[in-house]
Amino acid sequence: MNTLIRLEEFAMFVFGFYLFTFLPFSWWWFFVFLLAPDIGMIGYILGDKIGAISYNIFHHKGLAIVIYIFGAYYSLPLLEGSGIILFSHSALDRTLGYGLKYKKGFKFTHLGEVGKSNG
Repeated sequence: MNTLIRLEEFAMFVFGFYLFTFLPFSWWWFFVFLLAPDIGMIGYILGDKIGAISYNIFHHKGLAIVIYIFGAYYSLPLLEGSGIILFSHSALDRTLGYGLKYKKGFKFTHLGEVGKSNG
């Protein structure tokens, strides 16, 4: 993945942290829960297909935005924070070269194969 895309994803991660600071939680909770979306990897216990589906649900930025907007509309800070964490985690993963998974295995992502240089 090229440097420009990584920088864009990192900017989204930083923006997520910025948004989190407006919630009624201490800033450090952002970092406590930052790895929580990786719970989606548990699906790989049941095979590559289920693993990819569960991983992608927890790493889909569109879903994260919907959760955040729902929380903001109904003034539910826990949902807002959950959406921000999901969004920020996904942005950080993509900064590091981890993308949404294909059903043929964990290392096959929409950004290319994990561990291989993609430009």
